Amino acid sequence: MQTSKLSRTELFEQAPIPRALAAMAVPTIISQLINLIYNMVDAFFIGRTGNSYMMAATTVTLTLTMLNVAFANLYGVGGGSLIARLMGQKQDGEGRKVSAYAVRGAILLGLGYSLVTGLFMRPILRFLGASDATLGFAEQYTLCVIVVGSAPTILSLTLAHLLRNTGHASRASFGLSMGGVLNMALDPLFMFGLLPRGQEVLGAALATLISNVCACGYLLLACRRASAKAPLTLDLRLARGLGKEHKKSLYTVGVPSAVLTGLFDLASVCVNKLAAAHDDLVLAAFGIVMKVERIPNAVNIGLCQGMMPIVAYNYASGNRERMHAAVRAARSCGLLVSAASIVLLELFARPVSNLFLSTSAEDAAGAMTTVGYAAAFLRVRCLAAPVQLINYHSSFSLQAIGNGRDTMLHACVRELGVYIPLMLLLDRLFGQMGLAAALPAGEGLAAIFALWLLRRALRDRQPDAAVSDCSR
Repeated sequence: MQTSKLSRTELFEQAPIPRALAAMAVPTIISQLINLIYNMVDAFFIGRTGNSYMMAATTVTLTLTMLNVAFANLYGVGGGSLIARLMGQKQDGEGRKVSAYAVRGAILLGLGYSLVTGLFMRPILRFLGASDATLGFAEQYTLCVIVVGSAPTILSLTLAHLLRNTGHASRASFGLSMGGVLNMALDPLFMFGLLPRGQEVLGAALATLISNVCACGYLLLACRRASAKAPLTLDLRLARGLGKEHKKSLYTVGVPSAVLTGLFDLASVCVNKLAAAHDDLVLAAFGIVMKVERIPNAVNIGLCQGMMPIVAYNYASGNRERMHAAVRAARSCGLLVSAASIVLLELFARPVSNLFLSTSAEDAAGAMTTVGYAAAFLRVRCLAAPVQLINYHSSFSLQAIGNGRDTMLHACVRELGVYIPLMLLLDRLFGQMGLAAALPAGEGLAAIFALWLLRRALRDRQPDAAVSDCSR
């Protein structure tokens, strides 16, 4: 379903909810899935070496890569949600100012993250769980993908959010997908063709960097072209005209969204450190599992991101019936995806895990042990899929209506109040299997809280004054 077949009015106000949700969500789901390739293809080809220490190194650096997503959410989700609500209030001029402010912020944030990581790379990687055996590989990947590549990556993800929230989900999807496909093509070229044996991690990092830069270039061009009909702009001078109330509204949603992803990364750090305390093979196994389980998560996050502009627009325009219908439809679809993923992963846990690490190359014994761990962990952690969907869906719905306070509260309770304490407790009581079981247990408790927050917010909340008051 292409969003270009529907005008803005048809997409946000008139089309049946299933059609509008498909028009927004299908391209977004595709881009989410392709975006996984940036890490999963690297892991797949690195796994062909059979080197569990290389795999463990990419697990360590995944946290730094995910911080790119967190920083992009600050201006991409915060700015995109605000622009969608401004569109619902017919304030396209203010929307362009928000767009300029978000693009400028993403560029500055990306450059700052690159600088800090470059200056403190080794202690950061040690903190994230890198051992003597994995540190060198982790440094190679971090130098290319984070130190050099964070600015274009954060800008790309931010532009994709802005395009998606103004009804151009297909363009956002194509840009991110193009980068993923290019990464697929360049990985084997750099890893097994241009660079010598033993430099596979560096080859994967170079391929990812080039792919991210190319995706950024396309999305800049797409944003420029979309600006003719949508409240988007690359003229950063307009950022100076954005009022304080709209800045506050952007950060009210953007900061909790970034914190949510950041806390997810913190939880991943805890998993890595607890897994590494067992041994590097357990760490590598959790690295495989966390990549596999991101597949159903990517579908559900894409679904929720596609829902978000429809909910935000109709919330701001006062069409509560259509807003509620979009919320219900997205939740139902996500639960179906989650149920299907549990069935498939329970049945095929070992062959799926084996895709990411060859058991017939180099250290075959270590690889077989790692795959065995991964299959066992995956069968437990995949049970979290439905309640993870509830958490994602509730968080995105809260962000869509500008409710940053409850978004932040949910994020903190979910990760700091429930998941991380359960992780520490169950690992201590039951070892590595307890560590795996902490995910479904923690997400389940957090989902109960999330449903209560969302129900209360949709019943009580009124449109954001910063959006409804045109004079601001």
